[in-house]
Amino acid sequence: MDKPNYYAVIPADVRYSKKLTPNAKLLYAEITALSKKDNICWASNKYFSNLYEVSTVTISRWISSLVKHGFINRKIVYIKGTKEIDKRYLQLCNGGINNDVISPINKIVKDNNTSNNNTSNNITIREKKFLNEVSLLDYDINLKKEFTDYWTETNKSKTKMKFEMQNTFDINRRLARWKKNDKSWGKPKPMSKIHQHLQKNINVKEKLKKQFENENNKNNVK
Repeated sequence: MDKPNYYAVIPADVRYSKKLTPNAKLLYAEITALSKKDNICWASNKYFSNLYEVSTVTISRWISSLVKHGFINRKIVYIKGTKEIDKRYLQLCNGGINNDVISPINKIVKDNNTSNNNTSNNITIREKKFLNEVSLLDYDINLKKEFTDYWTETNKSKTKMKFEMQNTFDINRRLARWKKNDKSWGKPKPMSKIHQHLQKNINVKEKLKKQFENENNKNNVK
């Protein structure tokens, strides 16, 4: 699937609609970011589910709301000669994003590039790109959150994230290793010989202490 644009647009009729939930409006914005020139978005419900960490049923509900109120169209493509679904795509209604809206945004981006050298160097954008790539992988949501929280930690100057400071970084391989290590981290570590010796002494002392207390109790009874 194509990478999303760095900016999303929420037109006024979507932004101020009282028929849509805030999450449905946010999803609309994501659809605009993923749409091509023909205003078509091929992202699946699974993609959005991973991105927003909700169920595919919830995503389907948001999409149905946008379709019902005329903000997007949902198109089903069937395998030729059958009724079996091949793919689904979403299309923005009313011509998609207004070019008059995009132009000022592009101007802002250009102005920002002058002061910040290059938009692609913006750490927030790079972090979002990293999170999107991780979200597409088929791993437990909590595991992916721990993984991204760790690797997106920045240096003191806030110019680079931890994963960017590695010589090589293949997200799929790193995440697979993270999952493997996560299982071993959950297991109790065996004690060293020194710790075993100390624990043995502690157990002996506890045993002697109990014997001493029992003897005292017997003497007190007599």
